[in-house]
Amino acid sequence: APWHLMMSLTPSRGCLLDLPWEDILVPHILCHLPLQQLLSLQRVSKSFQSLIQLYLANMRCFDSSQVGPAIPRAAFVNLLKDNEVLQQLALQNCSDWLTDRELLPVIGQNHHLHQIQLKGCAQLSRHALVAISLSCPNLRRLSLAHCEWVDSLSLRSLADHCKALEAVDLTACRQLKDEAICYLVQKCSRLKSLSLAVNANVGDVAVEEIAKCCPELEHLDLTGCLRVKNDSIRVLAEYCPKLRSLKVKHCHNVAESSLSILRSRGVELDVEPPLQRALVLLQDVVGFAPFINLQI
Repeated sequence: APWHLMMSLTPSRGCLLDLPWEDILVPHILCHLPLQQLLSLQRVSKSFQSLIQLYLANMRCFDSSQVGPAIPRAAFVNLLKDNEVLQQLALQNCSDWLTDRELLPVIGQNHHLHQIQLKGCAQLSRHALVAISLSCPNLRRLSLAHCEWVDSLSLRSLADHCKALEAVDLTACRQLKDEAICYLVQKCSRLKSLSLAVNANVGDVAVEEIAKCCPELEHLDLTGCLRVKNDSIRVLAEYCPKLRSLKVKHCHNVAESSLSILRSRGVELDVEPPLQRALVLLQDVVGFAPFINLQI
């Protein structure tokens, strides 16, 4: 609808650009257009270019997926060079072009960020996480999935400065061990969601500390954490009454004896009870499921 409004306005009926830019155009019209269309509008005229630059400088949310993952470095820098009010920044899977050189200036001038998504940004370094910790005291949600450059020192910096964190994704951050995770949860006790999936260095020590330090925890992903065992799952059940989902697939040392406690509370688990697993396996093998009353 906003696009048709822009196209339908003729000089005889009034010019779109005559409307108040900061009061009408930016907050009520341009915000409804895809970012890619807005960038195309810059080529219409110098006035449109100035208008779009004003919009970009006041943009609260930037998501690279709206313009495609392969943004030219110079284009990304130009898009956000004047913005100091970003609240959400999503740059997932930008490993082909995103480095510290492009990211650090954006982080350094945006102190209101409360959500940052850097999943799969493999060319960054620990300096990126240190910069985030120093510049974003109000950070609530952070995804560093598949960022293997995250180390214990940079995670400590995050924990020391971003104590309001509620959701952290550390999937496949393989440098991290129990000690680093313990430090994080001791400092960030408001955590509601945490992923430590695909990390063979994470074990019972970290899980028990998570349980004891994070009473608000609702979601925990331990997929592929091979060192996690039954004892820590029991501690999790004891200390985390608000837990809603737990992922322990491929945790071969976690058995139904500990999961049944959570299952009885209605916690969503990503592994089936033993009987149901056996029936699924049997069905795969022989092509049918036997007539057994699963409610027995």
